[in-house]
Amino acid sequence: MDLRAIFMGLAFALMWSSAFTSARMIVADAPPLTALALRFLVSGLIGVAIAAALGQTARLTRGQWRATIIFGICQNTLYLGLNFVAMQWVEASLAAIVASTMPLLVALGGWLIYREKLRPLGYAGLIAGVIGVAIIMGHRISDGVDLTGLLLCGIGALALAFATLVMRGTGGGGNLLMVVGLQMLVGAALLAVAAFALESWDVNWTPRLGLAFAYTTLVPGLLATWLWFTLVARIGAVRAAAFHFLNPFFGVLVASLLLGESLTLWDVAGVVVITIGILAVQLARVQRASAG
Repeated sequence: MDLRAIFMGLAFALMWSSAFTSARMIVADAPPLTALALRFLVSGLIGVAIAAALGQTARLTRGQWRATIIFGICQNTLYLGLNFVAMQWVEASLAAIVASTMPLLVALGGWLIYREKLRPLGYAGLIAGVIGVAIIMGHRISDGVDLTGLLLCGIGALALAFATLVMRGTGGGGNLLMVVGLQMLVGAALLAVAAFALESWDVNWTPRLGLAFAYTTLVPGLLATWLWFTLVARIGAVRAAAFHFLNPFFGVLVASLLLGESLTLWDVAGVVVITIGILAVQLARVQRASAG
């Protein structure tokens, strides 16, 4: 892994983790599902337009349409939709920590469902992840965290892990940016229906809302997605996924700096243990891929 790949991985992890803080800012002034539907509409249209300008088409393969629909539902509608709703009641740092367990959930699901054998380092990572989550959740629950919001974050992480497991081994092929844009439009359509049924148009127009919406749409939404695919093409999906171990740290750091969210020693300890667990699982996958 060269320096350019390391820089790309660090940038992706920071962008991905910062999305929880910008989402928290958005839901403070706008209905969550409506805001997210608009974000996906804008991101999707921009993505499709850029893809078309690059010569990509919407004539996708069966596997690409399958990926478009599954990720449009599980990632954009369920994972992000539930997180946006949850962040009306839970802090961005907690949402980021829960979402960061996705690599652990994928590894656990692969072991339980597909009987994938893990190296000892991988098993140790899973155990560490569970311990880290238990440390944080035990402390937060005793402090009166909103259980509904916490549950929504957990379901969202499970939905994304499910999509990742279902689509495992599916080749991207061509038209990747077109697939990404269409995924966002699928999410926009489904979220718009939910927003129309469940929310009213009640927006507090502030400069912070405008900046947070623009940032979320362009940086985590489009730039981070493009950076991820570029990184995967450069070093492979398994090695690229190792950068996910930084997500708990970056998510908590950004929320603390921009939102002033307080952290206790229990939170710090839990984040450190989860980070170590994710790193161990990803390193085990890298070792397995190298050996294979």
